[in-house]
Amino acid sequence: MVKRTFLLLLLVATAILFSSVNYLKMSDPLPSWKEGMNKKAILLFVEKVTREGSIDYVKPKDRIAVFDNDGTLWPEQPLVEGLFLLKTIKAMIAKDPSLKTKEPFKAVIEKDTAFFEKNNQKGIMQLAVAAYGNKTEGALEKDIATFLKNEKHPKYNVPFTELGYLPMLELLAFLKDKGFESWICSGGNVEFIRAFSEHIYRIPGQQVIGSTLKMEFKRVDGKHALWRDTVLQSFNDKEEKPVNISYHIGKVPVFVAGNEKSGGDIAMLTYSDERKGPSIQLLINHNDAVREFSYQEKDNASLQAAAANGWNVISIKDDWKTVFKK
Repeated sequence: MVKRTFLLLLLVATAILFSSVNYLKMSDPLPSWKEGMNKKAILLFVEKVTREGSIDYVKPKDRIAVFDNDGTLWPEQPLVEGLFLLKTIKAMIAKDPSLKTKEPFKAVIEKDTAFFEKNNQKGIMQLAVAAYGNKTEGALEKDIATFLKNEKHPKYNVPFTELGYLPMLELLAFLKDKGFESWICSGGNVEFIRAFSEHIYRIPGQQVIGSTLKMEFKRVDGKHALWRDTVLQSFNDKEEKPVNISYHIGKVPVFVAGNEKSGGDIAMLTYSDERKGPSIQLLINHNDAVREFSYQEKDNASLQAAAANGWNVISIKDDWKTVFKK
């Protein structure tokens, strides 16, 4: 009788143990992240700012998370919007060959990479102004939708809309479940990102901050429409990012993620880091040439800033089990 009771208790204990293990596996909100310091830091931070009674508790209305897009939520090699711009510019030149002698059209035709390297993001923005300007809102949206539907990534041979980083998609879903409001703050054109932000990231278009052209409301072809001028209103990069976060959100984010490439996210991460109260900063390090890409800044400014300020450097190679959905 005693032996039978002991065996019964052993079976019950084993069942509970396996049940607990399975529960833990099922309840992992970040299954594509490898176990390690960075995953632990994210989970602990979210736990302490969402647990009532915690000294670091943050009210739901203040749980603002901000993410860069290119290189943070999806690949930036090549820059997806850059491909769209090149396609648009070539179509413009085909209609008006005289553009071949003018910059930045001339650099596109001659494949003058030095022009864009010299001008950095400003060169790309010159293309954006030319491609997006003198166009209604509806016409631009149609062009972007057509591009995203028909074009594929040159390395992965799938539509760009299938290339959201799986670990970051899990992170966005986890934060939403914990009462965070996630925003995108990118140097890319705001209309371009809004075309796919909800589809890929479940972030609505009104929660996207990006570069913009000046617009006016006027009659076009007998109807009122928003018309884009060929004048840049805001180039949302570097120090401009905290400014636009303040304009659009009105709160300092407690959770910020960017990536290293051009130093474009340092100011945004610093802005969050220096807020009064708890915060966490993530910097994606592109060091996986096999599954994604491997590149660093020439001056390592972003990684140096991360080291100096204690930001969490996320290694694609070492922190992510997988990069994209299979």
